[in-house]
Amino acid sequence: MNKHLISILAMAATAASASAADIVATDAYAWRGDTIVQGVYTAYSPDGRSLISDYSAQPGFFMPIEKTWTLTRDISAYPQLSTPNKLHTAIYNLGLEEMINAVEPDTTLRTGREWPGVWTRDVSYSILLSMAYMQPEATRCSLMRKVDSLGRIVQDTGSGGAWPVSSDRMIWALAAFELYKVEGDRAWLEYIYPIIKRSLATDEQVVNVDPAGLTRGETSFIDWREQSYPRWMQTADIYQSHALSTTVVHASAYNVLAEIAQILGYKAEAQQFTARAAALSEAINSKLWMEDLGYYAMYDYGREYLVLNPRAETLGLSLSILNGVADADRARRITESNPTTPFGVGIFYPQISDMTPYHNNALWPWVASYWALANAKVGNEQGCLEAIGSVFRPAALFCTNKENFVLDNGDIATELNSSNMLWCLAGNIAITHKILFGIEFTANSLNFHPFVPANLAAERSLTGFKYRNATLDITVRGAGARIASFTLDGREHQPSLPADIKGHHTIVITMDDQPIAPLAVNHQRNAKTPVTPIVRFEGNEITWRPVENGTSPDFSTYHYEIIRNGERIARTNSTTFDASEPGIYQVVAVVAPGIESFASEPVSNLPAYTFEFPSESTKMTSQEISYQPFAIISGYTGNGFVETDHSTQSIDLDIYVPEDGRYSIALIYANGNGPVNTENKCVVRHIAVDQSRVGTVVMPQRGVGNWSEWGSSSVVTAELKAGSHRLQILFDSDCENMNIATNHALIDRVVLRKL
Repeated sequence: MNKHLISILAMAATAASASAADIVATDAYAWRGDTIVQGVYTAYSPDGRSLISDYSAQPGFFMPIEKTWTLTRDISAYPQLSTPNKLHTAIYNLGLEEMINAVEPDTTLRTGREWPGVWTRDVSYSILLSMAYMQPEATRCSLMRKVDSLGRIVQDTGSGGAWPVSSDRMIWALAAFELYKVEGDRAWLEYIYPIIKRSLATDEQVVNVDPAGLTRGETSFIDWREQSYPRWMQTADIYQSHALSTTVVHASAYNVLAEIAQILGYKAEAQQFTARAAALSEAINSKLWMEDLGYYAMYDYGREYLVLNPRAETLGLSLSILNGVADADRARRITESNPTTPFGVGIFYPQISDMTPYHNNALWPWVASYWALANAKVGNEQGCLEAIGSVFRPAALFCTNKENFVLDNGDIATELNSSNMLWCLAGNIAITHKILFGIEFTANSLNFHPFVPANLAAERSLTGFKYRNATLDITVRGAGARIASFTLDGREHQPSLPADIKGHHTIVITMDDQPIAPLAVNHQRNAKTPVTPIVRFEGNEITWRPVENGTSPDFSTYHYEIIRNGERIARTNSTTFDASEPGIYQVVAVVAPGIESFASEPVSNLPAYTFEFPSESTKMTSQEISYQPFAIISGYTGNGFVETDHSTQSIDLDIYVPEDGRYSIALIYANGNGPVNTENKCVVRHIAVDQSRVGTVVMPQRGVGNWSEWGSSSVVTAELKAGSHRLQILFDSDCENMNIATNHALIDRVVLRKL
C-alpha cells in the first residue's frame, strides 16, 4: 500500500470519525455530522442542496410525507451560507427556497402551503424572526393588509368572535418596528405610530383595564381554546383570564411605542408609554412568577376569583427573556427550568391528557426557534443546542418546514398540519443569522453577538447580506459566547455597524473558543395531567368523582387540593369536602408541583340576585343580525329580552342590594351571530353603576343562529352600598369590535353575586 493511499484512508477515517460525533443527542434522536438519526429512520444531505429521508409517518395519516428535497429555486439574491456541515447548509437553503415560495403574487407573505392569506400573529412573529430583513417589501405589504378601516391593528377571527377574547394583535407593533430597524424609513415610522397608539389606547379601555394589572384574553397564538383551556371555560371566561404571552406582547408594544415616540420627538408621550410597559412587566413578575417552579405561569383563570395555571408555556417564556421582562436571574432560571422532552420543548408542559395533539402535546418549530434565541441570549449552551436540534430534526426528516409535531413521538399526526410554513421557515433562517452569526438590528445600528456552542465550532461564512445601503460578507470562526476579534475590511472594529454604512464590506469575527459556563436543562419525559374534576354541591359539601390520572406511568398517586375564593385552603385524598363556609369553590387533582389537573368549574353557595329589564321583547328587530334564528327564541326568563347594537348607546336598569359589599355583575345573554371558534362579532360593553364606570364585559358568539343558547358574559366587580342603584350597559367607540358592522346581542337578565 503506497503512502498516498494510506494518507487518503487516514483522512477518510478521520472524516468519518468527525462526522460520527453527536452535535445533539437526546433519548429520541441524534444530529450526527450531516445526518439525523431517529430510531430506524435517517435523513441526511449529500451536498448541502438536497435532503434524503426514509421516514414513514404514522400509518393512515392523511398527509403525505416528502422523502426528498432538492433545491430548484434561484436563491442567489439572498445571503449564501458556507459551512462544513452539509445538513445545516441544506436546511438553511430549504428555508430560503420555501421563503420564496411563501411570497404571493400580491407581495404578501402566505401563512403556509395549506394556509393562504395573511394572519396578523403568524406574519408578525415571522417578521420578527427573519422576514423583516429577508423580505422587507412583502413585510410592508403584509403589515399594511392587517390595518382596518378605523386605523386599528386587526385581530384575526378567533375564539368567541376574536377581539377582545383573542387579544394578541399588538405583536404587529413589534413587527412593524422591526421593519423600521431594518430600513430606517422615517415615513414608515410616522405611518405606524398612530396605528399602534390608537390600538393600544382601545386596549387600555378593554383588555388592559387595570393600570397595574395584566392583559386580558387568550394565550398568544394558541387559538383553539379546547387545546389549552379546561372544557368548562366559555370564551367569556377566556377574556376574563390573563395570559403570560399576551401580556408580554402588550408590555413590549408599549416599549416599542415609547421608542418610536422618542425618535419622532414626542418625549412626554415616550415617558408615558415607558411607564405603562414597566407597570405591565411588574404585574407579570409579581402575579405570574412561580418561585418553586422557576418560571412564569401560563395564565390565570376563573371567574370572580382567578387561580394560576402552572403550566410552562414556551413562547411566553421566550418572549419574557428576549423582551427584557425577566431579569437576568429569572431568565437563567427559566432556561434551566422549562421542561424539555426528548423531542424538545412543548408549546406548553405538562399536556392535557384527554386532548388530541395540535397545540396540546405538540412542538412547533418556530416556537422552538424563539426558545433557541432565548437560550442563546441567556448563555445556556445545551439548551440552545437542543432547541436548534428540535428545529433541524423535523426539517431534515420531513424535507420541509412543517407546522407542528406530536411531542410524544415527533410525528406529524396532529389535528392539522402544513408544509412550507412561514413562521417555521422564518425560525429556521433566524437560527443561522441571529444565533450563529449573532446579527441584531437596532434603530440606528447593526450589532453582532454570535453564540456558537462548542459542538457547532466551525468557520462559517454568510455572503451577500444586505443592510440598508451596504452589502456584507460575514465570517465567524471558532466557538464561544464572546468575541475575541472583530474586523471590518481587515481592521479591528467594535462589533457594531452604523446605520449609514454604505458599500461592500468584509467582516471577520473570531470567537474566543473559551468554554461557555454550563447551565442546566430540565430534561423530562413528556407528561400528561389528570383530567379536570367535575364538582357539585350536595348540601353543605362539595363532591366529585375520582378523576382519571395522566398517561405517564410514573403518575400512580395524587391528591386533591381545595380552592376557596381563589386560595388553596386544604388537601385531601377524599372526594368530598365540607363547604359550609360561603364561597366559590374549585378542586384540583395534583400529582407533583406543576403537574396538576385544571381547576374544576367554580361552584358557589354565595347569595345571588337576579334583575330583569322592565321592557322586554320576544322578537329581534336589529338590522345587525348576521344569522337569522332557526326557530322561535326560547330559554329566556320573564317576558323576553332586550337587544343591544350600535343604536343602543345605553341600556338602564334599576337594581337593589340588601347590604354593603363587593358584588360581581354578569349579563345573561345570547349571541348567535357566529360560531364559537371563529369570525369576529364578539360584543363589548362597558358597565356603569350610578354613572360611574366599573368595568367592561364581553358577550362572545355562542354558535351560528344559536339564539336560544344563553350564557354568562364575563364579570365585573363593584363596591356597592345597601340600597337602590342605577346600572347601565354602555356602548362607545372603544366597544367597536373587529367586524364593525355587527355588534349585536340579546340580554335576558343581570345577575349580581355578593363576594
